[in-house]
Amino acid sequence: MISRLGLTGALVSFGDRLDEEANRAAVAFRARIEAEDLEVIEETSTSLTSVFVRFDALRTDYETIADCLLSLLEERDWMTAELPVGRRLWRIPVTFGGEHGPQLEEVASLAGVRAEQAVQELTGQNVRVLALGFAPGQPYLGILPERWNIPRQAGLTPQVPEGALVVAVRQFVLFTIASPTGWRQVGRTAFRCFRPAEDPPFPLRPGDEVRFVAVSAEEMARIEASTGDGSGGAMTEPLP
Repeated sequence: MISRLGLTGALVSFGDRLDEEANRAAVAFRARIEAEDLEVIEETSTSLTSVFVRFDALRTDYETIADCLLSLLEERDWMTAELPVGRRLWRIPVTFGGEHGPQLEEVASLAGVRAEQAVQELTGQNVRVLALGFAPGQPYLGILPERWNIPRQAGLTPQVPEGALVVAVRQFVLFTIASPTGWRQVGRTAFRCFRPAEDPPFPLRPGDEVRFVAVSAEEMARIEASTGDGSGGAMTEPLP
């Protein structure tokens, strides 16, 4: 569905709730728009299930952009589209539990497992960067198995630190800045999702995959002492 968003925007929606197919469609369709390299399109971005397009209203109009987007939509079934090339797999060290993940035990209980099993499951699979948002470069990652469809808290944690790894509704969020949250903190990384001095300032892109790697608190301290570039000891490799 295509809808108008303000004076200079169009929104292409692939669903009203998160699922694998809708997110895949959003990531793939945005790449298709970018490949057109239209001068009248000034910006594109994705949410969990939609694509935002901002256009130059001095050079075109919403109806023209909507026709263009409809033409691209009709090229194929975007729910089954291949993800775009150029994606990367990130392996990011995380320390779980203790002061780095004060709600790990609570999260494990809600998922029906012990804390040790929770860590094994949360580090045992790749998760995709579903979208960036809430704060600059802050990733939503998933989709975790059904047992991790745990709710947000009824209350609010006044603040989690930069690098906090939180979990709820079958997703991770890796916090870019210290912030209040209704999600539960299970771990912490030294990885910085927003690096304003770099170009681009956001190392993660929607469609990238992440594998979290459990490390001890001592190893995390060593990483923080030895890496001052925000990489947090992360390693990358290209995805096919």
